[in-house]
Amino acid sequence: MSTPKNGSALERLRGLAREAARFGAVGGVGVLVNLGVFNLLRATTDLQVVRASVIAIVVAIGTNYIGFRFFTYRDRSGGDGSRPPTRELPLFALFSAIGLVIESGVLYAGTYGLGWDGRLATNVFKFAGIGVATVFRFWSYRTWVFKALPAGRPPTAGAVVEQRERRAQEPDAGPTAGVPALPVPPVAPLAHEPAAQ
Repeated sequence: MSTPKNGSALERLRGLAREAARFGAVGGVGVLVNLGVFNLLRATTDLQVVRASVIAIVVAIGTNYIGFRFFTYRDRSGGDGSRPPTRELPLFALFSAIGLVIESGVLYAGTYGLGWDGRLATNVFKFAGIGVATVFRFWSYRTWVFKALPAGRPPTAGAVVEQRERRAQEPDAGPTAGVPALPVPPVAPLAHEPAAQ
């Protein structure tokens, strides 16, 4: 959900809260994927802790991109499928890679710096790394990757549908609430019809 650039501080705060909730929902699924793949690799392979973590992060990044593109930020930059994400995908990959380094750095510091490499300890450091990286990802994705539409630019089809759904849930909303009236152009008489006197 885009945070409106115009409007009161309360409206902007509500928009940011809705965006953060959607980000959190997608991120929660990503955390489950991340931790699940990480622990599966640790249990079934001889991979080192950080290598297993990097593979798990990459899998979670793929899952998160789908969720962010088509759920959290579907009203930004053609998330409704109206335009291919030619610019956002490289930026998403770049900022995700920085998040990967942050997350892996926390795990590396705990495992090799402090020497806590037990299963519980690595999961604690893994989770802490996810938390730190999530703050960076939220800021970078909303600021650079899935940028809000500039003021005056028409919204995408996904934003229009979402706005209509929101207004339809209001108590006094009628069937045409939120739908702007279209001007009806005058109809010229056909050539074979006589003009009205």
